[in-house]
Amino acid sequence: MDSTAAPALILVVDDEPDLVRGVRLALTASGYAVQVAADGPAAIRACVERPPDLVVLDLMLPGMDGLEVCRVLRRDSQVPLLILTARADDVDRILGLELGADDYLTKPFHMRELLARIRAILRRAQPQGPAVPAAIALDGGRVHLDMAGQRVLVAGREVQLTRTEFSLLAHLARHPGRVFGRAELLEQVWGYEYSGDTRTVDAHVRRLRHKIEKDPAAPQLIRTRFGVGYLLAPPD
Repeated sequence: MDSTAAPALILVVDDEPDLVRGVRLALTASGYAVQVAADGPAAIRACVERPPDLVVLDLMLPGMDGLEVCRVLRRDSQVPLLILTARADDVDRILGLELGADDYLTKPFHMRELLARIRAILRRAQPQGPAVPAAIALDGGRVHLDMAGQRVLVAGREVQLTRTEFSLLAHLARHPGRVFGRAELLEQVWGYEYSGDTRTVDAHVRRLRHKIEKDPAAPQLIRTRFGVGYLLAPPD
């Protein structure tokens, strides 16, 4: 982290005091500022009153669960979301990704893994370097990527992408026609090594297709190379 800049603010939403205590300690020791909320309504209020740079959100919360918090936040905020789940099944974690979470961790987890995920998500939120083109046009100009502003226009109208969705689309757009394996995308876009789980990549591709494809059920822009990975269709 840049010692001259204000520390990134992390909102931790969990109702387990011991876990929150440990996470707060680890984040503070790593130079982050930390806010804590023990339930969904408190988390939403915190995001309005003092918008964080990233939210660590447990899915199993009293009253309003984490999935509903995710829905509410995504209505008018693109704050990065890292969801936590203690459930063994895949349903909630996949639904969390489909609702717009950037990544997830399954409890119990190592603090080093949590910190690595947070660093990777915050790094994706930073502006790209000067070598990145100012804009990229796709699909004959129907889709326009404003790289500096991290915005996407589809048929002249701005669509809301999370920072991770934008990073994934921009990465594919810089290399049209090149097939990227899921593990490769995890390393190059998410910023960490392949751990045997590619569902994060698949969920983000599905969300992108629903936002930018003419027909998400028959995508022509972000294509699947079965058994290999994904590619962005090269220009005609």
